[in-house]
Amino acid sequence: MPPFKDDHILIIAPGSQTTLAQLGLPESFTPASHRFRTRVFLAPDGKSYEAHKIRSRKKESVMNGDVEMGGAGEGEEEEELVELPEDEEGAIWPLKEGRIDDMPAFFAFLEHVKATFNAPLHTPVLFIAQPCWTAKNHEDITQFVFEKFKTPALCIMDSALATSYAFGIPSATIIDVGFEKVDVTAITDFQISGRSTVHESGGEAMTMKLVELLKSKNFSRNMAEQLKKSMICEILPPGTPLPGTEAADVLVEGDSNPAAAATTGASSSGPDVKITEPPRVPLLDDVDEEYGLDDKPIEDDGVLDIATIVTSGKTQDFLAKKEKEKAERAAARKADREAAKEAAAAAAARPLRLPNSKRPRATFHYEEAVKDAPNAKRQKTPEISAVEEPASAAEPKPDDEIPSVDGAPVTVEDEATRRENTKAIRKEEKRKALEDKDPSIIRKDIEIGTERFQAASEGYLDAIADAVYRTVLSVNEIAKRQEAWDALVICGQGSKVRGFKDALVTTLNNRYLVSPSSATMFMSELPSNLATPSGTGSMTPTASFSSTPHAPPTASAVNPLLLAATTASHQALNPNMSTASFSGQPTHSSHSQSPTSIKVAGPPTYFPEWKSFDEAVFLGAQVAAKVIFVVDQGTSKGFLSRVEFNEEGPTAIHQVGLLY
Repeated sequence: MPPFKDDHILIIAPGSQTTLAQLGLPESFTPASHRFRTRVFLAPDGKSYEAHKIRSRKKESVMNGDVEMGGAGEGEEEEELVELPEDEEGAIWPLKEGRIDDMPAFFAFLEHVKATFNAPLHTPVLFIAQPCWTAKNHEDITQFVFEKFKTPALCIMDSALATSYAFGIPSATIIDVGFEKVDVTAITDFQISGRSTVHESGGEAMTMKLVELLKSKNFSRNMAEQLKKSMICEILPPGTPLPGTEAADVLVEGDSNPAAAATTGASSSGPDVKITEPPRVPLLDDVDEEYGLDDKPIEDDGVLDIATIVTSGKTQDFLAKKEKEKAERAAARKADREAAKEAAAAAAARPLRLPNSKRPRATFHYEEAVKDAPNAKRQKTPEISAVEEPASAAEPKPDDEIPSVDGAPVTVEDEATRRENTKAIRKEEKRKALEDKDPSIIRKDIEIGTERFQAASEGYLDAIADAVYRTVLSVNEIAKRQEAWDALVICGQGSKVRGFKDALVTTLNNRYLVSPSSATMFMSELPSNLATPSGTGSMTPTASFSSTPHAPPTASAVNPLLLAATTASHQALNPNMSTASFSGQPTHSSHSQSPTSIKVAGPPTYFPEWKSFDEAVFLGAQVAAKVIFVVDQGTSKGFLSRVEFNEEGPTAIHQVGLLY
């Protein structure tokens, strides 16, 4: 078989809502070149499928002078068929929660993807499979691709394995947050070792939760979807009080660290504490005006010739001159202190820009496209009174400004008011410019409360965390379980919600993380030849072997349980380990039940075009396609060739590829 070229490889990664596809592998891997909505429509004949919505409408007659160009009589109305790419009314979605719900519609969609690229005949195909697909689905897809696409080679790869290829991690736990489900897969040595699925979850569950919470504001699904994707929607870590509640007010009431509050303005100290207000300056606030810094000794400019001054008869004039210079320097220092005080007061009076998680209310900018009404009247969103005023009235005039005294700046209140007015005017101008640019879009500003923090409430994160724990626990190799905990990969479109990944990791830490100093850890590490100690101490392990590297226990010696736990798996510290292994019971040094550390895998840094790895499955598909079709070229049976398909049929796909 001739080698395949990078430009001829077709990659298809179907999803419940969006399908990623690309023809050819670039020199540096990039995100998918094409994104398709995974839906089709029934054709007007009712038997076949079309990629876009087709609607019939009356054909407009074209008048050329007094002659009508159309060919139809006056009483007849000719109709034409038009494609509406953006209309999804009546669409058929072949995939439901990842599974193939309508196979003919799915095949029609794949034909549309293939026709979009106009790929040549010598084009191998790499197909990304969903975890819930059955063996029969794989066989049907294999038969369809070879018969319809006329491809010379096909590889079907599991989506979780593709994600691990993207990160280059042999053992990991892949958490794929999809549209209506969350797939959790444990991978060890690039092989699937455990898998579970959380149904009625994913991004759609968060959207519907927002619709339920904001029912009083008449929120539709489209509005909730835009709110979920906005920056004001955030998933707070478990235990974080909602802003504006009594629990949040108690935390902000006092300063937990008075020393830090006195010096830096922060309420507490630590590496994670952010200073949100200017530091306090005691020298400027508490200085004594009469006996303060003015009484500091002033150094002389040089050595004075006292005899010359006295004999000249101008002693009084010289002393008066020196006193005047001293007074001028003192006045200059006082003016500097006053300016510093006013600057500190202005900084303190400036409104703090609180983070989104601390604001009880925020403004949501909603955009809605108007269908079939391009000239419809746009609704104006009521703004604050400062916005409704004209620019000439809102902007302060030079005559209205308070004149400065001795070069001092204007008062803080006037400065803040002018800044707010300017900001409001610019916001109104920007909104008008956007409306004039696209009249078919209605823009609204809606004030949202703490509902925007509750998209993943009521056990949403707990269900995912429980699935992760059970999946890792199902790994047969006990020594590999900790490696899976140390390489969590959270991906999928549903994980793009702000704060989702941090909240999920915090939930896992709170529920399952075991501290290394826990007593249960040391009890689980006891060697097999030691019995469990009783409450009376009669079964406390002692040195029962002929030789031991440890000194006899004394009153100041370490706990024998701790000593046994830390030396049980080290042959250098415990030379009798081989004797203990004769009991026939398997021993291990890792913890099978709970992890001692939970870490999120770092994304690769050698793909500059990839800024976000929520779609890392497609990056892994590119890596696998390069290895399987170009580098390996079938040596390791990474793909099914046409010759093998003709000889063995579609069932041969189970003997090749990266499905398991």
